[in-house]
Amino acid sequence: MIKHVILWKLKEMPAEERATVKTNMKQHLEALKGKIPGLLDIRVYTAPLDSSNVDVMLDTTFESTDALKNYAVHPDHVLVADTFVRPFTAVRSCMDYEC
Repeated sequence: MIKHVILWKLKEMPAEERATVKTNMKQHLEALKGKIPGLLDIRVYTAPLDSSNVDVMLDTTFESTDALKNYAVHPDHVLVADTFVRPFTAVRSCMDYEC
C-alpha cells in the first residue's frame, strides 16, 4: 500500500471565506472515495491545533504506486483540485511512502 499525505497552507483570506474553503476541500476530496480505482481511503483534516503551521491535511491510501499515478491525472480528482484546492492554497507539501 502507498500513503499519500498532503499539507496545505491556505492563502490569506477572511475567516468566513477560509471556513468555507476548508469545508469545500473536505467535502469534495472525500467524495472521491469509490470513484477512483485503487484509492482505498481518503480523509481530510481541517481543524489543526494552534501549534500547527498548516491549515489542511489530506491523508490517502492507495493500492499501489500505479494507483497513485492514476489518481493524479484522474478527471474527477483534477476537477476537484482545480476548483476547490489549488486556487486557495499558498503552499503545498507532499510525502508519499510505502506502508
